[in-house]
Amino acid sequence: MNCIGVLLMLCVCMCCDAATRAPPVIIVPGLGGSRLEAKLNRTSSEHFLCEKTSKDYFPIWFSYEFLVPVVKQCWMDNIKLTYDNVTRTTSSHPGVDIRVPGFGNPRYVEWLDAEERLVGVFNTLAASLVDLGYERNASLRAAPYDFRKGPSESGQFFDSLKSLVESTYKINGNRKVMLLAHSMGAPMTAIFLRKQQQSWKDKFIRGFISLNGVFAGSVKALKTYVVGDDLNEFFIPESFVKTLQISSSSLPLLMPYSGVWKDGVLVETPSKNYSMGNIEEFFVDIGYETGWEMWKDQLPDLNLDPPGVEVHCLYGTGIPTITRLRYDQSSHFPNKPSFEYGSGDGTVNLQSLDSCSRWTKQQKQKVYVQGFSGMDHNQILSDSRVLKYISKLLLNILH
Repeated sequence: MNCIGVLLMLCVCMCCDAATRAPPVIIVPGLGGSRLEAKLNRTSSEHFLCEKTSKDYFPIWFSYEFLVPVVKQCWMDNIKLTYDNVTRTTSSHPGVDIRVPGFGNPRYVEWLDAEERLVGVFNTLAASLVDLGYERNASLRAAPYDFRKGPSESGQFFDSLKSLVESTYKINGNRKVMLLAHSMGAPMTAIFLRKQQQSWKDKFIRGFISLNGVFAGSVKALKTYVVGDDLNEFFIPESFVKTLQISSSSLPLLMPYSGVWKDGVLVETPSKNYSMGNIEEFFVDIGYETGWEMWKDQLPDLNLDPPGVEVHCLYGTGIPTITRLRYDQSSHFPNKPSFEYGSGDGTVNLQSLDSCSRWTKQQKQKVYVQGFSGMDHNQILSDSRVLKYISKLLLNILH
């Protein structure tokens, strides 16, 4: 064997050895980043062509059914939620049972389609960790969740994540766990960490990597309430998925936080301006007071208290991002907004992405903050600069 071959083998062996001592990783996906499955036992349906029963669970997210005429109405009626302002919870249509498959298994967040060919999310990032020597379902795991539900309805997920952290710690020789989250997964992870005792975090958590974390919300969430959002995917019809999005109690988690935006104007019309100070009026005026009720349910968790663990806060910058909804004519409100833009990752505003920087003075654990120019909200999951940062970080932590 020539010298180059020997050197390559040594490098591979060294990386694999380092990975066996590096912290295990648990991925927490963002909005739309978990698969959902449904089982039907309905007595009625939206359309006579809609199936009312199913023998077993079938994929409902991700599913291309929402692109097919008529069938998409069936899909929407099965996946959307209904809010009860007495119980303060959301629920599926009677006879629809939705579950989150694959808890713990990273493949269920690497790909959203069961064939693992078409809709990749964490596939590139996970592959880069496997190349370092990480092993799926052992040192590389995942915590998918029902992204339609806000923190007030996610108690079971938080309990399951805690158990997953503890089991991952144990099967990896009592090595502390690194949590790696994207988008909405970042505030969900921060909320989870705030709920834990510091002694528990000191024992089980090595750190928290946030990728384009929506820590203080986004103005784009307000746009979602009036016209919907395509999740940065060209094939998703935003006006159609709006029905699902505004029925989700997770959407208020993504609204601008009062502590960051304060009284800044977020929606401008000829007769009235809206900020977080009069956000109830916004919901009343767009004819969706349920949004206000849902927002109040999530309010206890809408804060920027530090998580109490080491944080690596990475985000994209320099991409035009909605900062204000504007209506030049009253008749355009609320369905025909125009937009003003500022800096961010194309989805999340810079002041939200960078709000993690305040933790540097609020906790004793270290906080590292780094922006990456020209990188949008989803590109961060495959950007070579970010993958290099994560690889270097993990391989330098050998305890």
